[in-house]
Amino acid sequence: MPSFDTVCEADMVEVKNAVDNAAKEVGTRFDFKGTSAAIELKDKEITLTGDADFQLQQLEDILRNKMTKRNVDVRFLDKGSVQKVGGDKVKQAITVRNGIASEDGKKMQRLIKDSKLKVQAAIQGDAVRVTGAKRDDLQAVMALLRKEMSELPLSFNNFRD
Repeated sequence: MPSFDTVCEADMVEVKNAVDNAAKEVGTRFDFKGTSAAIELKDKEITLTGDADFQLQQLEDILRNKMTKRNVDVRFLDKGSVQKVGGDKVKQAITVRNGIASEDGKKMQRLIKDSKLKVQAAIQGDAVRVTGAKRDDLQAVMALLRKEMSELPLSFNNFRD
């Protein structure tokens, strides 16, 4: 019986490369000379540090630009709140989304069930497995999920026939 998995995972190698390129650009840009502007990656969390909110916005723009150049979808980034650090410095944590949250998985399952296609959806950890008798039905589900869940950078893998 044909099936596929719906997942939401970023290519962490490309994310690391994008962060490294952004940090290199911050180091060479004239408007960041003598400031505490920095971009760092630890595990799945990117930390932006700067002197003001305006500088954080510039750092985020640089990061988004580098991510786009490396073909990493910027919808993987979840921005945290801006925090004051000692003195007049500010810091913002950006989490790299990995896996489908349970409420999003349930929403997908409900969407597939309401579509009246002859397929079954099952939540398996941080992925949603869709199984059906016909390949065309599975492709219709892929198109439906891409259209309806546009806020998530979904990818489909593990397609079995």
